[in-house]
Formats: sequence, C-alpha cells, structure tokens
Amino acid sequence: MSHKILVVDDDRAFIGLVEKALVRNGYQLIKAGSGRECLQLLFDLKPDLVLLEIDIPGVDGWQTCRRIRDFCDTPVIITSGIHDTENDIVRGLNYGADDYIIKPVGESELLARVQAVLRRASQSSSPDEAVYNDDLLNVNLAERRVVVNDKEVRLTAKEFKLFALLVQNANRIVTYKMLLEKVWGWEYTDDLDYVRIYIWHLRHKIELEPAHPRYIITEPGVGYRFRKARTAAYS
Repeated sequence: MSHKILVVDDDRAFIGLVEKALVRNGYQLIKAGSGRECLQLLFDLKPDLVLLEIDIPGVDGWQTCRRIRDFCDTPVIITSGIHDTENDIVRGLNYGADDYIIKPVGESELLARVQAVLRRASQSSSPDEAVYNDDLLNVNLAERRVVVNDKEVRLTAKEFKLFALLVQNANRIVTYKMLLEKVWGWEYTDDLDYVRIYIWHLRHKIELEPAHPRYIITEPGVGYRFRKARTAAYS
C-alpha cells in the first residue's frame, strides 16, 4: 500500500511540484488549505506524513504543528519560503517538526526528504526488556512507559527513541553522531541542533530541575550520558 501524504498549502505552484515529485512515484496525495482542515483530515484519514506550510489561512503552521504533536506522532515536514532563518528552523523543530524545507525546492530534493523521514518513521526502535527504577524515575522500555514522581510522562516517538538509546547505554557516553544516526538517520549526522532541541524537551519532561539535570548529562563537545542514581535498580 502506498504512503499517504497530506500537503497543507494554498500555493498552486508548490502543490503542482508535490504532485510531480510524489504522485508519479506512487504516493497518494491529500490536500488541505488551512490548519483546521489539516487537523480534521489528519484525524479522519491518518496520513503517513504531513507537508505543512507555515503561512496558511486561519491557524498558522506553527500552531498547527504544535496541535498535531498534542495527539499524534505523524511525521511533519515544515515548508516555507519566507520563514527561512536559523531561528525559524529551530522554532519548527521545537514545535515537533521532523524536518524543515526552505522553498523553492527541487523535485529530487523534496522526494529524498520525504523518503528519508518516512524511512526513519518506519524503523521500529524495538527496545529490549530493560527496566530502570529509582526513587524518582521508573522506565520500562518494552512497555514504552516512563514515570516521573509517580506520574506517567508522555513522550513523542522520537523523544522516546532518543531516551531509550540513552537508557540502554546508561553511564556510557553516547556521541552526537551516534544519537543523530540512530534516531534521525545518517543524513543528519551534522545537525547537532536536532539533538540539543530534543534533549531540552526530554529534560523538561523528566528532570525535576531541567537546568540542573540529574539523569541526562551533557558531555561537552562529545554527546550525552544517562546517569543512573546510586540507589537505582536496573536490569
């Protein structure tokens, strides 16, 4: 079965490019012209990926991306020809986007970006049976459960994959390159902002004091390490 791509844009030229690049390569295309329509189609038709323009009528792309992340982990690629600064890209990643495409973009690049994001999304993390427990944090990778201070924490698919990799390598440094390759794919091994942004999100969900982390420790210039508490049980 071919993948369904939801393109949220009112730019006919870009939609035409998407049709040429994707439909002729076997993808099904679903079109939405606003953030509200995007959310409705996402709920009803469950596409495999969303191509989301920032400047759309009504609820803009930023807020639409944030709302998508409130209820699902469907991959999102933000597209924009106006918001193309580094701050814009970082903002998109902060809101949960998986990639950010600056227009104009060629057919080959668009197709490659879509294929890369779908490929990463399809790779199951297949965590082992490791369970970590201490007086504050409880982690069961097989059940995909993370509990902090007796409250279950909701992690997105990518946040969980990143956290699982750190927990599986507890007390060992995991390099930036390894994190990027395992979680995002080899194409992103130079994009350190991806790791930093997601680590920031993880710390705000898991650490009691994100500015003074107890578990997710930065190893400057190298990567990150999950530090086990002395009283922890880990198997």
